[in-house]
Amino acid sequence: MRVAWEIERDRKERFELLARRAGVSASVFLELVIDHLEGELTDRGVPEWMPQPEPNEGELPIDTA
Repeated sequence: MRVAWEIERDRKERFELLARRAGVSASVFLELVIDHLEGELTDRGVPEWMPQPEPNEGELPIDTA
């Protein structure tokens, strides 16, 4: 399946370089990155290293620390 989004050229080239170094195509590397990220998601479905969304209206924040 082809994806229909645009990224900065330098990011694309960097991603392709990382894939080459890993010995796989960029598409395989993307699939592996997604699989890896799924293990780092918070209960809100966002990678833990990214800013977390605010709770929805009526939802209380849960401190997991």
